[in-house]
Amino acid sequence: MKPGLGRISSFGVVKDSRGVGQTMRILNFYAIVYTVSGEGVYRDANGLEALLSPGDLVVVFPELPHTYGPRPGKKWTEFYMVFEGDVFDLWRAKGLLTPAKPIFHLEPVDYWLEKFQSIPEPTLGLGFPPSVRDVCRLQLAMAEALHSERTGSRRPQEKDWASRACILLEKDQARKKNMPAVARSLNMSYENFRKRFTRIIGMSPAKYRDSRIVTHACRLMQETALSNKEIAYQLGFADECHFSHRFKQLTGRSPLQFRRAVPTITVKPQRRCRKGRKK
Repeated sequence: MKPGLGRISSFGVVKDSRGVGQTMRILNFYAIVYTVSGEGVYRDANGLEALLSPGDLVVVFPELPHTYGPRPGKKWTEFYMVFEGDVFDLWRAKGLLTPAKPIFHLEPVDYWLEKFQSIPEPTLGLGFPPSVRDVCRLQLAMAEALHSERTGSRRPQEKDWASRACILLEKDQARKKNMPAVARSLNMSYENFRKRFTRIIGMSPAKYRDSRIVTHACRLMQETALSNKEIAYQLGFADECHFSHRFKQLTGRSPLQFRRAVPTITVKPQRRCRKGRKK
């Protein structure tokens, strides 16, 4: 029985996969498969056969026999996500997704892999159930993918530049550089850097770096025993209160609320930030 709006049922990265064989199979759900490295082949019962290379996104449709994977004797790395729901049936009914064109090419690979991986993360709750939030974020990602495919924004010079810019911002999660310094690393003025980055990626450089910092903070809270104060220091915030304020501003919940909402490693009790007294 399908959920009313939709849900994501599974996702992950499969490294050095040899594929699932040449026999066509039927999946009773929707899925996306993003080729991260290696080359392969996609085939389906509609007679489509296409070569796959890094950056290719395959949309798998329910009840359509298909097969995909690396070339015989080879390996590849893929990201996959399985999902279902009425909202995706509506996308299909409106022709936004169609079995006649199940393959898109999206680059830079690092950017799109991170975008797909971040969809199920509980960083922007805003009070909605996880299934609703995740489905909405998946729709936004798919809308951006369609836009990228239709506008041809993956020109080689654009994707290479965007990949370098994202890498620079990813490496600066401790915020040791200001944005003009990052722009200078790319031999550009900050204003030109900001405009070009926003046009290609869909958000400003500062917002992109903030989103990566918050995602990293969420992972540190889930996977380590670091306190909020230690995380704040590691990510370049002035103090714990500054970190807590920025985290809540971006996610809609405090670090303490985040820890209560998702499984995390137990840490020592956190000291509350003291608000200034009114005169």
